[in-house]
Amino acid sequence: MSKRTITALALLLIGLPAVLFGGVAYLLFMGFFLAAAAWEYAGMFKAAGARPASWLVLVEVIALVLARYYNPALSLPVLTFSVLALMTYHLVDYERGADKAGMDFSVSLGALVYVGWLGAYLFDLRQLENGGWWLMFVLPCVWGTDTGAYMIGAVYGKTRMTPRLSPKKTWEGFAAGVFTAMLMGAFLAYAYSTWGPLQLEIWKGALFGLLVGVVTPLGDLGESMLKRQAGLKDSGNLFPGHGGAFDRIDSWLWGGVLGYFFLIWFVL
Repeated sequence: MSKRTITALALLLIGLPAVLFGGVAYLLFMGFFLAAAAWEYAGMFKAAGARPASWLVLVEVIALVLARYYNPALSLPVLTFSVLALMTYHLVDYERGADKAGMDFSVSLGALVYVGWLGAYLFDLRQLENGGWWLMFVLPCVWGTDTGAYMIGAVYGKTRMTPRLSPKKTWEGFAAGVFTAMLMGAFLAYAYSTWGPLQLEIWKGALFGLLVGVVTPLGDLGESMLKRQAGLKDSGNLFPGHGGAFDRIDSWLWGGVLGYFFLIWFVL
């Protein structure tokens, strides 16, 4: 069995109970992924010669996750003062000789907002009524997009979609990912409404799958852009065969946001 498969099974065995049962287990599981991803985000730019405030970003992302979990009303003040703290750090760093501290500030801010703030929507999603079920509706649609695009694209893909960002991605794979996500959304809507506590029409499940299939590949492409600028293949080597934490959750960041607002605006 390949390292990739073993790692995927291990993550599933750890992550699935955390998602289903929630509480501190979910806080630790998802908080670890977001903190590690923010650290890797900063590390990629370090490899490109930048000087982001890695340790400060790590602390701020953890603070943001804790605020979003325990008291969501505090998350905006935490974000606000975290931005001010980052600016202060880079002002001092410039005075100490960092001539590109302005750009370094942008990198630190990107790690905080893109990974920390957007990633925290995965906690908002879990804290909805029946949040474990909703999370296991949203994430499988994201996974279905990735799986369908990879399997069909690898065999039948001929028309390159993004030659510079990710040469292996094809329009055929993209179309397959969208179709797979729609099937997954429709099936889960039926299954969870029939045998579970959710109330979700099949057409809404398919519509959400369509939205996920079209939009979440941008998360993967966005990370590809960052890695190419840094000259790296993976964001890290935390998971054998899978790269880093950021490699694993690049599409989750988009899926969590889309799932939360789709449910709030059109379902709940």
